[in-house]
Amino acid sequence: MKRLMRVIALSAVLCALAGCAGLPTSGPVQAGRTAAADADQPSLDFRPDGPQPGASPQQIVDGFITAASSPEDGWAIAQMFLSPDFRSDWAPQAGVIVDAFAEREYAASDDGTSVVLTTTPVGTVDAAGTYSLTEGGETPLGYRLAQQDDGQWRITEAPAGLVMDEDLFNSVFHSYRLMYFDPTWNYLVPDVRWFPTLNAAGRIASALVNGAPVEWLADSVVTAFPETVDLIPAVPVSGAGVAQAELSEQALAVDDLTLDRMQTQLSASLSTAGVTTVELLVDGTMLEAQRLTTVSTKVDARALVLTPDGFGFLVSGELTEIPGLSEAIEQLAPVAVQTAPDLASAAVRLPDGTVARVLSDGTVTVVDRRAGLLDPTIDPTGAVWSVPSGAPGDVQVATADGDVLTLGGAWSGAARISSMQISRDGTRMAAVLAFGGRSVLAVAGVARDARGTPSGLSDPQVLAVLPGDGDDVGWLDDAVLGAVVSGPDPVYTEVPIGGAADVLSAPAGAAWLAGSNVVGSARVLATDGSLYVRRSSTWVQVSSEVSVLAVQQGSTD
Repeated sequence: MKRLMRVIALSAVLCALAGCAGLPTSGPVQAGRTAAADADQPSLDFRPDGPQPGASPQQIVDGFITAASSPEDGWAIAQMFLSPDFRSDWAPQAGVIVDAFAEREYAASDDGTSVVLTTTPVGTVDAAGTYSLTEGGETPLGYRLAQQDDGQWRITEAPAGLVMDEDLFNSVFHSYRLMYFDPTWNYLVPDVRWFPTLNAAGRIASALVNGAPVEWLADSVVTAFPETVDLIPAVPVSGAGVAQAELSEQALAVDDLTLDRMQTQLSASLSTAGVTTVELLVDGTMLEAQRLTTVSTKVDARALVLTPDGFGFLVSGELTEIPGLSEAIEQLAPVAVQTAPDLASAAVRLPDGTVARVLSDGTVTVVDRRAGLLDPTIDPTGAVWSVPSGAPGDVQVATADGDVLTLGGAWSGAARISSMQISRDGTRMAAVLAFGGRSVLAVAGVARDARGTPSGLSDPQVLAVLPGDGDDVGWLDDAVLGAVVSGPDPVYTEVPIGGAADVLSAPAGAAWLAGSNVVGSARVLATDGSLYVRRSSTWVQVSSEVSVLAVQQGSTD
């Protein structure tokens, strides 16, 4: 609850930030934008000016903050604004405050020896590259200055890290996905970080090999890289997109399967920075390793729906049924359906409010009879997850083997839950929660034991405060969530797990959503049965008389 409170009580976070020498190194993590293909090069030809002769203390501080936006040559231009004695002490890589440029205010002392910048953060990035949203509140940052022997003002004390406005931050930094395995070693799971685009490959590789997954995800993923193996942070990338990762000599003792998994993780991670091939080396000698095939989280591109004509995949008004499963679901007439990746089972909520597992052979097993249950969600193991709307902490898991587990203490601090859905890889759970009088979108890691049995959820991480009561949440891809907010002016929100939310209008009556394989092509079902798909910046109605928009958790392809 403490972490959830810390995210919601944003002004308290910012006050704490102001009292520190640098930025925080823990907190909620969210993902961000997709990196450009040529991500190792700055996306903005930006070279700030150095200090001007006769500049006032305030001008020196303002110039320093602008110059610190350029990481080129180890922040060489920004270093020019610092006194010689302070240059080695300043820590630019401690993190970033992302602020609203128009709301910056400067106040200089009468003698010019101190300047306070009051900024309004909209987000922060810690030293590990994790992005956390903030919501209002001011943060004062203090700078001390002294005149040098030549009479020019230079900074002698400054907070660690950088201050960048939103537009500049999105040009200098990009989001990249560090890839870990799920505990079964079948899926790759993204842990999104923000790094400067300059030398991005080295930053990504170092964070993956020498670092660790974010705290809330740590019990949900595994890495193939042994703790004894280190990476030399410099990772050169050729013009053809070939990256060379130099590992410590301990990598020579790694078995072939582990080495292949290391290759798989690093190749997938660096591909988000435009790298096409990764070579693992020890003392300049390339190791024999290959990238393994992992389970895809793609779903069938067709909408899966229940209509008066039946249950199946919808294309141009025609339904294609799923052998066995469609007939069973049609007979039940459920109000919600979520299919397992193999399409051989589904989690449903029945008209009487109970939750059941349905198999393609027609077997129906009621797994939860509690009152007020939400639409259930099903994970890759076939386990059905359910929770009552008025008791967010009472999450129940009905395994495919028939065991029923209660994960008490989930969603700590929430008064109510409106929607819950597990990621297609089974490692993370998303939810719309009522907390502190507001509706928020949150995510938590799914912890499992050695057999893959769920054992609990991590502390929830708030990704966004929704502009109203959220009705439904869905995974748009492996690192982006969607949410529908109903009301007179319904809203559809896309929220990267580690970036700013994109709030868009939704069709009238929008109440349910389902992701596909492309973030920008989500489907929304309205209360009148109209089915919409998002294309570019508009919603296009593709069907009517749809009673259930099913959520797919994978595909048999």
